Amino acid sequence: MPPGNAGSLGNPAYASILAYLVQTNGGQPGSLELPTDTKLLAAMLMPGTAARQGPAGPGGGLSPFATLPPEPVRQNPLDRFTPVTDAMLQNPPAGDWLTWRRTYDDQGFSPLKQIDKSNVADLRVAWTWSLPNGPNEATPLVHDGVIFVHSYNDKVQALNAVTGDLLWQYSRQLPQGVRVSVKKAMALHGDWLLLGTSDMHVVALQAKTGEVVWDQAIEDSKQTGWQLTGGPLVAKNKVIVGTGGQRPGGNSIVALDLQTGKEAWRFHSIAQPGEPGGDSWNGLAADKRSGASVWTPGSYDPALNLVFFGSGQTYDTGPMLHLVNQPGVTNDGLYTDTTLAFNPDTGKLVWHFQHTPNDQWDLDWAFERQVIDLPVNGVNRKLVITAGKEALYDALDAETGKYVFSIDMGLQNVIASVDPVTGAKRINPAIVPGDGETKTVCPHAGGAKSWIPASYNPATKMLYVPLVESCMDLIPVAPGGRGGLTSGVRFTIRPRLDGDGNYGHFAAVNLETRKLVWTSRQRAPQTSGALATAGGIVFAGAMDRFIKAYDDSTGKVLWQTRLNDVPNSCPISYSVNGKQYIAVTVGNGGAQAATWPPLVPEIQNPPGGAAQIWVFELPNKN
Repeated sequence: MPPGNAGSLGNPAYASILAYLVQTNGGQPGSLELPTDTKLLAAMLMPGTAARQGPAGPGGGLSPFATLPPEPVRQNPLDRFTPVTDAMLQNPPAGDWLTWRRTYDDQGFSPLKQIDKSNVADLRVAWTWSLPNGPNEATPLVHDGVIFVHSYNDKVQALNAVTGDLLWQYSRQLPQGVRVSVKKAMALHGDWLLLGTSDMHVVALQAKTGEVVWDQAIEDSKQTGWQLTGGPLVAKNKVIVGTGGQRPGGNSIVALDLQTGKEAWRFHSIAQPGEPGGDSWNGLAADKRSGASVWTPGSYDPALNLVFFGSGQTYDTGPMLHLVNQPGVTNDGLYTDTTLAFNPDTGKLVWHFQHTPNDQWDLDWAFERQVIDLPVNGVNRKLVITAGKEALYDALDAETGKYVFSIDMGLQNVIASVDPVTGAKRINPAIVPGDGETKTVCPHAGGAKSWIPASYNPATKMLYVPLVESCMDLIPVAPGGRGGLTSGVRFTIRPRLDGDGNYGHFAAVNLETRKLVWTSRQRAPQTSGALATAGGIVFAGAMDRFIKAYDDSTGKVLWQTRLNDVPNSCPISYSVNGKQYIAVTVGNGGAQAATWPPLVPEIQNPPGGAAQIWVFELPNKN
């Protein structure tokens, strides 16, 4: 507390609040003030309690003369927890969900098929669990019947994946004044669970106990502006994570040694002066360059030994708007809006592809990089597939970065054409800011496509993409003023000019034929990632708190239920003891859900938030 600004009051104020709460609930004051040291507080028992008793409360607590009968014997799945190996990460057990998108290739597909088109309408709640309240975009991980959930204010809980019982909790004590960031992912390897924190650390926890193994700072947490919202990727004995934020000098992709947490290598996602790409920043000094944030975890191809990350735009568009007259200098702004392919052993940049140079609209290409084997002109190729906020997909050769093809989902007016050989984009000149006129740009900077990831079914070659239909007006600000972009404009949200009041757009496209197969539209904007399964079902959620199951071949809604809050994470599927489950976390307030309320003012969600994990199952057969 307080919500949205945790840790801001300082330890003395929190100790005073705690003393007040204890006294109000019947605790008798002692002769000394409560300590302000959190470790000393954690070691204290509440007044009137014994080691195995909770607070006395209105019942007075357990009598000192009473002896409790034996507790019921409960199976603890942590007793059977096995180390997560490299082989498991490369080929996960069907019932586990070991990485952000289940597999290294970011396809977000479950091979489970117990829940299918014939029975999905029978889905019911298996269990729920209230999470620490606040925005929640984190995808749970599941292994050996244990589900791990990362929640707001840097709390991590391990739960029994069948019953929802709490197994352990880790609570980060954040320094005063640190801004709490909303995380998207964690990682598993060996006996360890790895996560990023709001104070710019990566922490390794014992998966069986929640105890800290190592704790490594990525950046100085006292310097505001940095965030670790994406989450770590474990590959080749490295823990690799990207930073986000607006500080001068730009962001980094950092690799830590898995065993010790010590930094192994670092790549600056803003090209530095004197280095390759360093002359692409319109003559700006290094400390005048910013952006290229990494908002999502990377993907990995073990056969090529390449990890793939995506970067966002620059936040300071003004100095990049007009090209300076200096020989050899461009205003492309490497490595913004770029796919980056690294050797995880060394951190060497093997190849890069900049999707949109000089992004003047905050239309990042910073989302999932899906590694897909796909026939192209009769030849099977390994591709990296990704889209920017324009919802225009680029396909690149995974080994070389060479451009292969593009697919435009039809919701943008920024890119007028794409060179079929090089992939170079020609920008619509009518929407370039800087002439003092208002520009109507589609999509809005919140994205038609955003960080909520698509899901790919490798058997059918179908990609399922959650999108939002919207546009923005880039309105000039007064001379000397600053809007959302320093090129002299501020953005406001608006419907598409041809819009009909439906903003949620869920589309299925066949990547082999590059044809749109179906589209499902609704008023509520899409807010969750997609989950496709071998049962022929695709799951996705929206701002109106509904999660839906779609027929993957037609888009027909086969099941839906309304949750207590907005799903703005990614649904997952797992199995325990032969039974398949669907799980999703909720918790309003992330950027995806927070962008769209002006378009749908009638959609009212719990004003105080209500973070929770929901788990669904089929009824047991009699």
